Amino acid sequence: MRRLRKLMSLTLTGVLLAGALAGCGQKDSGSADSDVIKIGGIAPLTGNVAVYGVAASNGAKLAIEEINASGGILGKQIEYIEYDDKGDTTEAVNAYKKLVNNNKVNAIIGAVTSKPTLAITPLAAKEGIPMITPTATALDVTAAGTNIFRTCFIDPYQGEIMAKFALENLNASKAAVLYNTADDYSLGVAEAFKNYFEANGGTVVSYEGYGADEKDYKAILTNVKTQNPDVLFLPDYYNTVGLIAQQVKEVGINATLLGADGWDGVLTVAPEAVEGGYFCNHYSTDDTAEEVQNFIKKYKETYNEDPVSFAALGYDTVKILAAAIEKAGTTDYDAVVKALAETNITSVTGTITYDENRNPVKDVAIIKIENGQNRLYTKVNPQ
Repeated sequence: MRRLRKLMSLTLTGVLLAGALAGCGQKDSGSADSDVIKIGGIAPLTGNVAVYGVAASNGAKLAIEEINASGGILGKQIEYIEYDDKGDTTEAVNAYKKLVNNNKVNAIIGAVTSKPTLAITPLAAKEGIPMITPTATALDVTAAGTNIFRTCFIDPYQGEIMAKFALENLNASKAAVLYNTADDYSLGVAEAFKNYFEANGGTVVSYEGYGADEKDYKAILTNVKTQNPDVLFLPDYYNTVGLIAQQVKEVGINATLLGADGWDGVLTVAPEAVEGGYFCNHYSTDDTAEEVQNFIKKYKETYNEDPVSFAALGYDTVKILAAAIEKAGTTDYDAVVKALAETNITSVTGTITYDENRNPVKDVAIIKIENGQNRLYTKVNPQ
């Protein structure tokens, strides 16, 4: 009887040990024995910000096609599994859970805009899964965990760069700022601009917020006009910027319009209203670098349109992740995260390394809108 109990005990111990080892293996999503590497994607493919999600998705898919055509990663093809978050936080969380629990992906690219990304970062941090957002610029995105990275620069940096540009390149002394009170992106960029502009000798003569559903800005703009600012900073997404810019002209404000990367696409809605304006962006189609021109050529051949910055960031995100997995030699979460932190890659949006907060250190393009076209005005290096 004692021998039987001993055998049962050893058997039970073996079962528990096997279960524990199987649990550890989940960090690799069971893909070590798979002939593919599964990468998950979360992006707004429909809804109000779909223009950004579709562009980022297209860029990512183009990079995956190139990598697969060249033999894949670690001799395996990439399988890309993507869900539409519609720009909604709940949808983003549902998409994340499907990718991790059902599809057993090895890494996640996404989300695209800041709010859905912030909704999933705590979940990703808990799992430890490698996650890179191509385009979510809110400061807190990478704060959730050491496995969270991004390809775009952050909101505060955009605000500081544009304030510095206004002071030094445009010789502005008075600035007005309009921002969306319901949007973390808009608020974060606006605050950084104001703080830098004032700290370096400028005066913010008007700092006005508006609601997410606002359509008539003329009352705010009439007050701005009385302050006679040299520049008017509008850190919001292109559709809202286009609407505000049209009313700026109607009210008769002569200030130079400034913006951040959310302006990318504004020429599709209000080209005349933003003529002569400047905004910072992640890259420019005017850039003569070989990596940039090759990307533009392939993108136009594939999608029959010029790639906006979100497409370039989606493309670069895949390249960064693929290089990290190749360097790690495995899809084990911890190994890939370590390799991501050591990234040093030159691609479309510049030579990219990561700082201690897993935010990229790279060039920023200043774009001027001239004759209805986005033109590279200058590039700013943060180092």
